[in-house]
Amino acid sequence: MSHVHLVCDSTSDIEPDEWAERDVTVVPLRVIFGEEELRDRVDISTEDFYRRMRDDPHHPRTSQPTPAEFEAVFRRLGADGGPIVCTTIAAELSGTHASAEQARAALPDRDIRVVDTRTVGPGHFAAVALAAAVRDRGGDADAVVAVLQRLQERQRLVFTVETLEYLRRGGRIGTARALLGTVLNIKPILELREGRVEAVDRVRTYQRALDRLVGEVAAASREWGPTVAITAHAANPAQAAAIASRVADVTGRMPPILQVGAVLGCHAGPGAFGIAMHPDLLEG
Repeated sequence: MSHVHLVCDSTSDIEPDEWAERDVTVVPLRVIFGEEELRDRVDISTEDFYRRMRDDPHHPRTSQPTPAEFEAVFRRLGADGGPIVCTTIAAELSGTHASAEQARAALPDRDIRVVDTRTVGPGHFAAVALAAAVRDRGGDADAVVAVLQRLQERQRLVFTVETLEYLRRGGRIGTARALLGTVLNIKPILELREGRVEAVDRVRTYQRALDRLVGEVAAASREWGPTVAITAHAANPAQAAAIASRVADVTGRMPPILQVGAVLGCHAGPGAFGIAMHPDLLEG
């Protein structure tokens, strides 16, 4: 059986030193300051991005990879005849999925599966982790795609931001637009549903918002039983470690702690915090 090659875009927030370890090829999106384009986690580190976001007079923008960039990766990996499974950020949030599909169509003789994860950040990370686990257990491309489809049906991504301004600037605000203009000490509870940002609730302080996110994990665990969680923060590692410990008390396992990369950071802003969760689809 041919080895299954895994490809994802950089919104999975996998750090470069993990790419080879997880045997995953990452196609980076770009972050743009003024006229300068930088490849996410290749030309600019996450730490440097947040530092520059604070100091640069230009608000950063993002750009998807081109079809040619995906095609080059697909050609290289598929040269051995092995199938390729490529996961992408939700199509509603970026043209990245369309670029990957165009690259797949340009290589009709290759076995390439392009999967819209319907999510981003820690949700996309969860998809890559599951895909790698199934592959490493000997699963073929069909098995990898099947577990990704099951994940789409059950996964949740809840998050909070210190301000809605970044989501508003990027046009990614969805129904959370109704919360704009509220008093400054109101913090939103948001969820990514089918690739759209939806408002869940609002609370009075950032700490209460974080408490609510942990509460969402607890509620999910009561419904699902064994639950996998992934935490993600934007330039707030100390808070992330504390919240991860609380999540571990709920799920019985320490969740990965991701640093939100430049692409998602452009739209969520510093201080954003999120938790992706799903039933343990590999149990048993």
